[in-house]
Amino acid sequence: MRCVNEANLKDDESLRRYLTNLQGEIDSIALYQGLAQLETEPEISRVYIRLAELEQGHAEFWKKRLSAIGHPIPELHIRWRTRGLIWLARRFGPAFVLPIATSLERGGSGNYDTQPEAAAGGLPAAERSHARLIEALAAPAPTLSIAALTRLEGRHQMGTATALRAAVLGANDGLVSNLSLVMGVAGAAMKPHAIFVTGLAGLVAGGCAMAMGEWLSVSTSMESYLNEIEVRAEEISQMNTDEREQLTRIYRAKGLAEETAAAMADRMISQHSRFAPEKGEATTRIDSSRLRRSAWIAAASSFLLFAIGALFPVLPFFVLSGAQAIAASVVLCALVLFLVGAGTTLFTGRNLLSAGLRQMVIGLAAAAVTFVIGWVGGVAIGD
Repeated sequence: MRCVNEANLKDDESLRRYLTNLQGEIDSIALYQGLAQLETEPEISRVYIRLAELEQGHAEFWKKRLSAIGHPIPELHIRWRTRGLIWLARRFGPAFVLPIATSLERGGSGNYDTQPEAAAGGLPAAERSHARLIEALAAPAPTLSIAALTRLEGRHQMGTATALRAAVLGANDGLVSNLSLVMGVAGAAMKPHAIFVTGLAGLVAGGCAMAMGEWLSVSTSMESYLNEIEVRAEEISQMNTDEREQLTRIYRAKGLAEETAAAMADRMISQHSRFAPEKGEATTRIDSSRLRRSAWIAAASSFLLFAIGALFPVLPFFVLSGAQAIAASVVLCALVLFLVGAGTTLFTGRNLLSAGLRQMVIGLAAAAVTFVIGWVGGVAIGD
């Protein structure tokens, strides 16, 4: 009895999956047929027709699976989401819904990956192929470049002006934040050695936080882009002859000559290794080991720049104490803030005097606010 129940449960689960899959294919057929009717470019329209035919083959696949378990083929209707996409395409053009169609295709391949019947029938690879074709249709140019990697590398192999700007702003962050911290504890009437230790702690803590944030940012971006290379390599390696034909049509519709479009499609399929990590880096002038080093270099640079700025509020406390040290810290930081503001005119073209004074006023205002807060807090705790 238990075996019979388990078999029934398995059949019920298979039935639900088959019906869900069939419904998805019915929706895809309707969407691509609708896009084909709305598309004004003949080559692109033929791509949509071909996609609809392939989805029709997938639908027949699931109908056969339903027949194999003795279930009648239901009459399924197009769901509201597909009707809505066709309506949007009719109002704004087929290109408007292509990003959504790509997402749906990738979602379908992901669902099929876990279904043994679909995997055996090659459906996951087919759905990924459809998604790639839709992406090619949506792309402004026939390319699968990953220029974002170059931008990532360029961020940390900066030109002189960009590097100088980053240095100025990094040092300014350290100066203003640590000056505010030192003035806050000074306002609370803490002892000179406590103010000094607090300033050093703020320097180290802020520098570490900046370094960690920069390292995490660069590392995450690097891993994301390198993973994109690997995904592209895997996807392109699965391209087939039919996809080559569809890509050729897409490239022709985008203005390429027939021979050029065919050559582009051939290159995308036969030279997929150019997107493998070691090859892709050469193609895009990206070196993953250099990117990894750049994450540590960026972290160290952030720490150093922040620490340089954060050191100025603490310097007077090395040789002075009490009100003299506080006053000297304010005067020194005011001077440095003015120089920082004046330095920014190299990038902004603003008046040197006004920019320097503005920076000085903003920095000292932040310090004054924390001083008052520290004083109020110190009085309240003291009482």
